[in-house]
Amino acid sequence: MSEIFDTVVCGVDDSEAGFLAARLAGRIASSQGTLALISVENAKMAVHAGWQMAAVSSQIADEARDALERGREAVGPERPVESRLLSGEPIDCLMAEIERRGASLIVVGSHGFSRPIGIALGSVATHMLHEAPCSVLLARAPGDVERWPRSIVVGIDGSPGSRAAVEAARELAGRFGARLREVVAADATVDLEAARAVSPEVEVVPGKPVDELSVLSEFADVVVVGSRGLKGLRALGSVSERVAHEARCPVLVVRSR
Repeated sequence: MSEIFDTVVCGVDDSEAGFLAARLAGRIASSQGTLALISVENAKMAVHAGWQMAAVSSQIADEARDALERGREAVGPERPVESRLLSGEPIDCLMAEIERRGASLIVVGSHGFSRPIGIALGSVATHMLHEAPCSVLLARAPGDVERWPRSIVVGIDGSPGSRAAVEAARELAGRFGARLREVVAADATVDLEAARAVSPEVEVVPGKPVDELSVLSEFADVVVVGSRGLKGLRALGSVSERVAHEARCPVLVVRSR
């Protein structure tokens, strides 16, 4: 079993996106591995509440605890789950938890920010895509959560990152009996021979990688792409970052630690 799915951290909040992330984390985490749900009580949000600060702080704490409870319910009783309630900035807390556990995968929900807005606001999902030292699953609602994933698309460009993505996609397909499409976009920037070295039977599709994978995402339960290891501002505009924001289904960005 690949280590990608052995130590999974999932950030949950009191939103449908958070609960969906918990459900998909419960599906993708190895049954022999660990799954930790993390909820963060961000007390700084109450600072601007004035004389209502105490009441707002209490509400924030209640919502964080409720998020953990609903997250555990979303995962289901058959799956052992660890849970932690932390206090601080959500991004800082999740990054610290990834490092503390040596997590191989972080699962976060997509709250519907467009790519520019997500970058500008520093959303948790965008930050994880840019900065997390492990693989990232960006959760969006698939067609059927109970049987997710039934169909997988993996993008190949011949890089070491895409080789890791193929390995992860094949493992998921084997575990769930899912249909798997291994594709390479016939763009001038892609080395077709290197892609065929990764997957001799790879399907060649016309167009640019981001455009083709975004179209295929409409008919898939998850799109898997590799990361070239770019972080921060250098990651802006990368194929993995753009696909994660533009796809219509969950996206797994595979990053080797």
